[in-house]
Formats: sequence, C-alpha cells, structure tokens
Amino acid sequence: MTIVLTLLEAIFILLSIVIAAATLTWVERRLLGFWQDRLGPNRVGWEGTLQIVADMVKIFFKQDWTPPFADKIIFTIAPAIVMATVLMGFAVIPFTTHFGIDLNLNIGLLFFLGMTSLSVYGVVLAGWASNSKFSLLGGMRAAAQMISYEVFMGLAVTGVVMLTGSFNLTDIVQAQTHLWFVVPQFLGFVLFLIAGIAEAHRLPFDLPEGENELGAGFHTEYSSMKFGMFFVGEYAGIILISMMTVVLYFGGWNGPIFPPVVWFLFKSTGFIIFFILLRAALPRPRYDQLMAYGWKLMLPLSLLNLAVTGAAMLAWS
Repeated sequence: MTIVLTLLEAIFILLSIVIAAATLTWVERRLLGFWQDRLGPNRVGWEGTLQIVADMVKIFFKQDWTPPFADKIIFTIAPAIVMATVLMGFAVIPFTTHFGIDLNLNIGLLFFLGMTSLSVYGVVLAGWASNSKFSLLGGMRAAAQMISYEVFMGLAVTGVVMLTGSFNLTDIVQAQTHLWFVVPQFLGFVLFLIAGIAEAHRLPFDLPEGENELGAGFHTEYSSMKFGMFFVGEYAGIILISMMTVVLYFGGWNGPIFPPVVWFLFKSTGFIIFFILLRAALPRPRYDQLMAYGWKLMLPLSLLNLAVTGAAMLAWS
C-alpha cells in the first residue's frame, strides 16, 4: 500500500511539474511584455492563456525530421536524457514535512547535484549527434559551462551541509525553523543562485544557445517533440533550481499562518519570476568572460565562504 501511494505521489508531482513548465512559457512571455511595455500573447483565449495549447498543438503536429547526416539513435535519445535527469531531480524535493517522493534519502543533496551533472550528457550528445558545426559548438560550450559552474554550486552548498551536518534535504529545512540559512550563508546563496542560472542555461548565461552566434546552439537541428523536450526541460530546470534555492536557503515550507505547501510554492514562484526578470534586464556576456568570471571570481569566493563558515563554527563551538 505504501509503495502504491508513493508511486501515485510521484506521478502527481511529475505531471504537475510538466504542466507547470508548459504554463511557465506563457507566464514568461506575459511578464516580459509587461516589463518591456508591450502586450505579449493575448489573442488566443482569455489574456492569451490558450497560447500554451496552441504551442503544444504546433509541436505535436510539426514534422518530426531527423537530418540524414545525424547519428539517429543518439540524436533521438539525447533530449530524453535532458528531460529525464531534470525530472529525476524533483524526486528529493521536500514540498512539506509529509509530501515528497523521497523525503528520507540521506544523500538527497548529492542526488540533486548528480542529476544536474548528468543532464550535460544529453546536451553534449545532442550537439555531437547532430553532425553540425553550430550544434557541436553549442554542445561543447554547454559542457564547459555546466562542468565549471557545477563545481561552484557544490562548493556553495557545502556551507549549508556544514551548518546542518546532513545531506538530507528534510533535515536541512527543519534546521531553518528559527533562522533561514540565507542569513549566515548569504554569500553561499548568491553563488548558488548564479551557478543555478548557468546550469539552467538562462540569460545572461545562455551562451550554448546564443542566437547571434550559433543559431539555436545544440538543438539547432531538432524539431517537433524532440525540440519540445529540450524546451520543457529548460523550464522544468528553472522550477527545480528555484525550489532547491528555497529548500537550502529560505526555510523550505517554514512560515506562519498559511499551510506549509503554500509557503513553499509562494517562495519558489518568487525565484521563478526573478529568473524571468533577468532575461528582460541583462545582456549576454562573451563566452570567455563567462568562464573567466567563474574561475577567477566565483571559485575564490566559494573557497572564502567555506573558510569563513568553518572558522565561525570553530569559534562558536
């Protein structure tokens, strides 16, 4: 009975995430229109809400074309890897004390980092299997960017692990009952958020898909549902990074008066809107600037955060 309930819970969560990621495509365009003083989608349905349905119909019925020069098997598998690894990351997210797929995994944080790391294989394989120079360059950019910023993400969350003494995400949330970790770990929070933006390939760090340089980057040759999986996977990645930021630094479901799940979704929505605002506000840097920014600035700051956290814990003890 417990296995059946867990399975139903997992299906409900994953379906909700996919629907939320699809809805986010409309939300993003509406918010960008508002911030940039234009309309955005408003023709199909009330306030353009049926634009999501129109986009899905287009993706479903568009010709699913595989280039004759591509490696067909790997070309087909690559988007599924991206989609699967992102959705697997939600397996360890504790939405409330009793709601989540696996609330008691003692390596939950490591599992999350592992899933975000594995998603790079889908991107690299997509670029390589397309047998296109633009796609290959986009895949190589994505690999270097994700591997680099994964290092800083891991170092940033180490401060939280040191304060909590656990990799279990439920324990991390419960440790923030009286004080959110964003206060003692503000530098770690900033570093984690920047690394998360790079992991999700969002502006200003969407260099693997730089339209003015590489066409569409690693998914230039993709169409129909294969492209749709990359598309939905990116928006699901935004939701995943936002929820993980809330879990690690903003107390998860902790909050007064309202039910815990309301607090969790409210905080996560705030970070999702912040991701969208970055797209409206910031320009894209050069690729060499992106890499230099990571290794010359974020790495020293990550190590400094670890040193200061260790020294403070030693002094406190």
